[in-house]
Amino acid sequence: MARKTLTPREDREVFVVPLDVRPEHIDANGHVNNVVYVGWLQDAGTAHWNARFDEATRAKWSWVATRHEIDYLRGIEPGAEGVVARTWVGDPQGPRFTRYVRIEDAQGRVCAQGVTEWVLVDAATLRPQRIPPDMLVVFETPTSAH
Repeated sequence: MARKTLTPREDREVFVVPLDVRPEHIDANGHVNNVVYVGWLQDAGTAHWNARFDEATRAKWSWVATRHEIDYLRGIEPGAEGVVARTWVGDPQGPRFTRYVRIEDAQGRVCAQGVTEWVLVDAATLRPQRIPPDMLVVFETPTSAH
C-alpha cells in the first residue's frame, strides 16, 4: 500500500540534518540497512533539540522514544552523498510529542519517512512531565510564534 508523503506543517520549523552513508550501513541487499534508519530518526530529533535549547535546559529535561514507525520508499546506495533528514514536531499531548522525519537523497527524493513518539522526562527522576508551552514556541516557524 502506498503511503502519503509526510509534509511539514507551515507553522513548524523544519530542521535539516546531513546524514553520512558509511560502508557499515550497507546490508547484504546493497543499500542502507533498516536499523540505520531508526538511528537516523533518533539522531535528527536529538540534533534539533540540541540546536534549539541551551545546556541548562538540556540538563533539566530529557526525551525518551516510546514508538517508531518507518516507511521505506527508496533504497540509499553505498557512497551516497547529500542525504539529509528533515524533521519537525507535531502538537504536544501532555508529555508526548510526535516527531516527523523525512530522509531524502541528494535529488530531494524521499527515501524513507518516519514518525517517532517522544516523551519529555525530568532528567533527574526520569518521570514524564507535561511539555511546557514555551518549549513548543521554539519549534514553531518565526512567523507563527506567539
